[in-house]
Amino acid sequence: MEQPQEVEDEDWERAWERVAAVDIAKATGVVCTRVPDEDRPGRRLTRIWTVHATVAGVTELGDHLRCQGIEVVTIESTSDYWRIWHVILEEAGLKVQLVNARPVKNVPGRAKTDKKDAAWLAKLTERGMLQPSFIPPHDVRALREYTRLRAELVRERTRLWSRMEKLLERALIKVTVVASSIDTVSVRKMIEALISGERDPRKLADLARTRMRARMKDLIAALDGRLEDHHGEEARIILGHIDALNRDIARLEALATEQIARIPASWGVDPGGATGPGAGRPAASPVLPAIARLDEVPGIGPAAAMAIIAEIGLDMTVFGTAGRLVSWAKLCPQTRQSGARSTARSPGKGDPWLKGPLGEAAAAAARTDTWLGERYRRLARRRGKRKALVATARAILVIIFHLLADPATRFTDLGPGYYDDKISAERKIRNHVRQLEALGLTVTITPAQDAA
Repeated sequence: MEQPQEVEDEDWERAWERVAAVDIAKATGVVCTRVPDEDRPGRRLTRIWTVHATVAGVTELGDHLRCQGIEVVTIESTSDYWRIWHVILEEAGLKVQLVNARPVKNVPGRAKTDKKDAAWLAKLTERGMLQPSFIPPHDVRALREYTRLRAELVRERTRLWSRMEKLLERALIKVTVVASSIDTVSVRKMIEALISGERDPRKLADLARTRMRARMKDLIAALDGRLEDHHGEEARIILGHIDALNRDIARLEALATEQIARIPASWGVDPGGATGPGAGRPAASPVLPAIARLDEVPGIGPAAAMAIIAEIGLDMTVFGTAGRLVSWAKLCPQTRQSGARSTARSPGKGDPWLKGPLGEAAAAAARTDTWLGERYRRLARRRGKRKALVATARAILVIIFHLLADPATRFTDLGPGYYDDKISAERKIRNHVRQLEALGLTVTITPAQDAA
């Protein structure tokens, strides 16, 4: 007989004596409590009732559950309706866990009502069968509000610049054929001149700066269009919205910087040992601020570092290992094994607010002459660009985990020649010989000194 393997339970895989669960809707929530029945030893007592989703109603519920000695409360992640339940019950001193509704409700043949759903949640909770979702601390959640709103405004700004480009196309102006991007300083000045009534393509082309002036002939031809008065009014409105978004984005960046400075875990340590919001900025500091540590990674800037920290937090003990963080972020394939057959499945969606900055960082690192850039290029040749980008994003997330898990750690690039130094000459020879023999050739290896 095969030797049995001992498998340790996770922290959340434990039985609870006194539990509560809430099936959440927009205006109300159906609450179910399950506690030991004092009149019938060995049996459970279940109570179900409806609570209004208001601050007063949930506060009263929190007091009641605390008086009942409830050990853990489970709530569903239904839209954003769960937030009032989570915040107020957590403030009441209760242990609250948020769970994904899809795996909870995936039980064929069970009747579907709010009361039955609440009772089913409570039964799963008391048996330790629900894996709670990751909810960062309050200060990190506040930072997340700023970074997510900033990302939405940046997308809205990009959409407005695309609308501006379509407007110029309708006016027969092809400036984006010459310019690298429509949001450059030169193109902005040309658009403002067009709005002011300037129609001479030569005068408009004179507003070009730096490298664009090398293509003056093409630029003059591109600016020879038919911009009418209503086009100018539309362009004025679009630019006004873009300017307002720029101000809001800058304001959100300042607010996010102030918010992360309030989190002690993000502080650095000066060479003298002092710590605080402004400590650790010199390069010789033993501990850099969290943003500065992540900023050293190729492809990651301060804005991306702040967005990543807002999604995963600063406490890496929540995830335990880098592999678990990668799995939570859905940057590795799922393994499905049955009998002798093992297959890999799609990793899933994951957190789009985390995958966005990681994907941008991977794309930027892929163009650098670093270990990450070389890793992308090696994988892209064999597996394609999309899979190479995902693998590079995974590598960046692993680096981030170690930088946040140990504040004294600094990023060190292995260099683009890491793989060449790691792979032996004999292995390279075998690979090349195998490729040549696959083409039907016979290969004889002769050392260079013997050939001479």
